[in-house]
Amino acid sequence: MKLKLLILTAFLFSSIQLFAQSHSNEIGVETDNDSYLLRGSDRYYTDGIFIYFRHALAVDSSSKLQNKVLGFEAGQKIFNPQSGSISLTRGGPADPGYIDRPFAAYLYVGSTLNFLYSDESNLKLSAQIGMIGPNAYGKQVQTWVHKTFGFYPPSGWQYQIDNNAVLNLSVEYNRLLARTTGVDVSLTSYGNLGNGFSGAGLGPLFRFGLFNQLFNSVSTQSSAIKKTRKASLHQHELFFYYKPQINYVAYDATIQGGLFTTKSPNSIEVTSDKEPFILSNQLGVAFSTTRFVFDVAAIYHTKDDKEMIQSHQWGAITGLYRFK
Repeated sequence: MKLKLLILTAFLFSSIQLFAQSHSNEIGVETDNDSYLLRGSDRYYTDGIFIYFRHALAVDSSSKLQNKVLGFEAGQKIFNPQSGSISLTRGGPADPGYIDRPFAAYLYVGSTLNFLYSDESNLKLSAQIGMIGPNAYGKQVQTWVHKTFGFYPPSGWQYQIDNNAVLNLSVEYNRLLARTTGVDVSLTSYGNLGNGFSGAGLGPLFRFGLFNQLFNSVSTQSSAIKKTRKASLHQHELFFYYKPQINYVAYDATIQGGLFTTKSPNSIEVTSDKEPFILSNQLGVAFSTTRFVFDVAAIYHTKDDKEMIQSHQWGAITGLYRFK
């Protein structure tokens, strides 16, 4: 009797473990802000908020795919010059001469389809439609946040990038290069094409700690999985990562304005010239439990605008909940 009870307990425990690794849905939020780094800055890419829903799709047992994830998202990004207030004195008139990066906001909805292969490569396809300009509500959101938390009142949004509808397509490719106990390195790359953002990027990703294969990992946004076909390296992930990258920027509408629109004679938008090459460094820690996924990172960028007085940085915090 005791042996049967022990066998039953072991079976139930192993079933729970398998169930814990095969949640096929996840929903969550990412928030970006330069204030998270506690440097007292409020400039350039200053705030972002994103909502995610991902659903793992069934994969044929004879396929080279290990996982396939369909995603939906909505988000907003807000950009400032060197400050969210460009008046010479508190409460005074805004001075466009202080705009070293245009005021701009980007509001969008999008979808992704992530193909993850048994050789630990993945191909992620994305499409976004959205709006850059006053209809992206950057001024309203920033004003509300500053008023709610007792910050200074923003000034200068009348010079923001004009309204432009945006359609953007993206492709992302990652591949494992080498792995040993507790450390691995992968190739990461992406390409963007659209009237909002066009360009490409390339670099390595180093992970240190307890991580899973790239077909079921926080690193590739694939922690949702329909059915576990190959055992994960670890029940839970807990690892540090470093991601340096070189980025080529062909077009950025939050800096240069509309790609196909002609500036109205009545427009007072202030645009600028983008830098063609940007170096970025991302350091972070990722952690997953049976139900929850967390990612906390610091991102450092060189200047993305020729007139910017300095480089910029921000923090990113992501939390996701997995369910059946």
